[in-house]
Amino acid sequence: MQIKILGTRGEIKPSIQYHSHHSGVLLDGKILFDIGEKEFLNYHPTHIFITHLHPDHAYFVRKNHNNNFDFQIPVYAPEPYNTRAEIKIISKKLKIKSYDIIPIPTHHSKKVESVAYLIQQKNQRILYTGDLIWINKEHHHLLNDLDLVITEASFIQKNGMVRRDKNTGQLYGHAGIPKLINLFKKFSSSILFTHFGEWFYENIPHARKQLYNLGKKHKVNVIVGYDGLKLDVSNLL
Repeated sequence: MQIKILGTRGEIKPSIQYHSHHSGVLLDGKILFDIGEKEFLNYHPTHIFITHLHPDHAYFVRKNHNNNFDFQIPVYAPEPYNTRAEIKIISKKLKIKSYDIIPIPTHHSKKVESVAYLIQQKNQRILYTGDLIWINKEHHHLLNDLDLVITEASFIQKNGMVRRDKNTGQLYGHAGIPKLINLFKKFSSSILFTHFGEWFYENIPHARKQLYNLGKKHKVNVIVGYDGLKLDVSNLL
């Protein structure tokens, strides 16, 4: 499988060319995971899979967007948006030609549902998470023998930014990068980070070094994403 990272910026102001676009991952030039920018449609994907309906992952939910939902291709998400029939709700494995795409429920937001996507083709398996606090253990068996995990890098500190709703007790927010590495190193030897927060932009060379050092500490291959990065999963095997 061929991966192209289209966007690596979290919900912060753009400040540098190669980390200026919001989330988007293009698989084999035709299947798009998250659409943080409308211009990603210029790649003419055949299908779009959205992890959750936040604007940096689904540009059309942004308040200042004109709300024209002009997709002519299948769009999948874990829940509807404004009851639009064009969005197909994904809750179980979907087969698209030679790909098996499996949604895995995740914890991130208290207002919107979220999923990660397990993508399988022949003997290759990758996981794309979007924003994340954790994945329930009941789903961990699906994560065995992953060739690559693509996950977020909003916060470098261990505990990330996790809050608790005082009424419901529900946790929401983002896990820290060290905790994400500790989770995914059990399932894959390669982790690609994207969706960078403000910490990354303060000193990018230093931020990259921090990520690589964490990879060495945990004995995993850490890949630092950037807008336009191309990756052949076969080279990771």
